[in-house]
Amino acid sequence: MRDRFESETIALTRAQEWYVSWTVDLLIYTVVLNLFDEYVAGVTIESFTLSILAAALLKVILVLLGRVEYRVHHYFAEKGTTSAKVVGAGVIFAILFGGKLLILEVVDLVFGDEVELGHIVEVVALILAMMIARRLMNLGFKRLGGIAGDRGQV
Repeated sequence: MRDRFESETIALTRAQEWYVSWTVDLLIYTVVLNLFDEYVAGVTIESFTLSILAAALLKVILVLLGRVEYRVHHYFAEKGTTSAKVVGAGVIFAILFGGKLLILEVVDLVFGDEVELGHIVEVVALILAMMIARRLMNLGFKRLGGIAGDRGQV
């Protein structure tokens, strides 16, 4: 008889992976945004609903910036020369820095005064906090899978 905690290995479809990733990221981003709203003077979000919408907007912007960064990285990496790598690093830095400015402008354009993410320092801290929280959640998820997979039980 199977133990009720014993699990089988399951395979996720690409759509299921996308759904889980976006759901978890939206939850993480919403929590981080609301913590910043509560504890950082420059960050103001008028309602919980707006924090969810802002989290969704940030997710979309960050995904798009990530795709641009990925393509630029591979473009310059394919060149293979040292100078191309240096230029590529400079362009990626500009994308990362410019991306934070883009986030500020897009959030201001979409939400106006109802959502204020502060200045560049607050946005950088906010994005770093989101990335760290996401990494910790992924680490916990993978560790749980490794523990269950190694021992066959929880």
